[in-house]
Amino acid sequence: QVQLVESGGGLVQAGGSLRLSCDASGRTFSRYSMAWFRQAPGKERKFVAAISWNPRITYYEDSVKGRFTISRDNAKNMVYLQMNSLKPEDTAVYYCAAKQGDIATNKGSFGSWGQGTQVTVSS
Repeated sequence: QVQLVESGGGLVQAGGSLRLSCDASGRTFSRYSMAWFRQAPGKERKFVAAISWNPRITYYEDSVKGRFTISRDNAKNMVYLQMNSLKPEDTAVYYCAAKQGDIATNKGSFGSWGQGTQVTVSS
């Protein structure tokens, strides 16, 4: 298991940018595929982006393609989500998640979760 701590959320105007960070503890971080999910008030937690342990494979939810970029630095045990051209509908709590092995997009595959960071986009 890895311990995950997100940071970088905040309030931003529509069209702006934010960079979320996820700090992962654990010596075997490089063997974990990572993902970002988000949960808006009153709604279920949904997939946003994922990156494989070997960072050559990435997946994105359709509504964020071309605006969000997931990346990782295995030497620093960090995962990032660069969010550009933010929209009010991107407002949610964003969660970092980890799973051993191959990349996935369904939340049930992820065994480790952070506490979440709030992103609010004003119109």
